[in-house]
Amino acid sequence: MASTAAGAGRNWTFLTNHGHVLLAIARDPTARLRDVAAEVGVTERAAQAIVADLEAEGYLSRTRVGRRNEYTLNPAGRFRHPAEAEVQVGDLLALFTPTPVDDTP
Repeated sequence: MASTAAGAGRNWTFLTNHGHVLLAIARDPTARLRDVAAEVGVTERAAQAIVADLEAEGYLSRTRVGRRNEYTLNPAGRFRHPAEAEVQVGDLLALFTPTPVDDTP
């Protein structure tokens, strides 16, 4: 069904790249940033910046394991927008990931 709304034809999604990166890491906590970037459709540098943002705000932490990083998510983190500030990020992760996310930091 074609839309005649003013925004028809523009390419947009409900989730931001930050949300997509968080979900990609939730699905595979040992993924290389190169692979996360390819899944999300951003450059590797953009994926690095997004992971740095998410880490700085406490949504995830990374641990070096050999030559790779392993990410641990914080599902208790709250959404940043005031309209959703009472909702935990874990609720979003539960919608899009097949396995439950561990609540322990």
